[in-house]
Amino acid sequence: MAASDKNKRTCSQGHTYYKKSDCPTCPICEQERKPDSGFLSRLSAPARRALEAQGITTLQMLATFSEKDILKLHGMGPASLPKLREALQEQGLVFKD
Repeated sequence: MAASDKNKRTCSQGHTYYKKSDCPTCPICEQERKPDSGFLSRLSAPARRALEAQGITTLQMLATFSEKDILKLHGMGPASLPKLREALQEQGLVFKD
C-alpha cells in the first residue's frame, strides 16, 4: 500500500505517520510505549492496550480471568492466547476456569 493510499497525520507528540484506517493511535508512540520486558512485551499493541484498558498489568491479575473473558476484549486476538498461557505457566499460574 502506497503512502498516497493513506492519510498523513501528526500525533500530539509531533510524530508524523500515515494511516488508512480511522484508528487514532500513533504507531511511533505505541512502539515507544512498548515494555522491554514482562508478559506485556510479548503482545501486539492492540492486545496490550486491551489488557491495560481493563487494568490487567500483572500475571496475577490475568489469572483471575478466563480465556473466554480475555478473548472478548476489543483488540485481543486468538494469536495472543498462547503467549499469555506460556507467561502464566512460567509463573505457575493458569487462566481461571
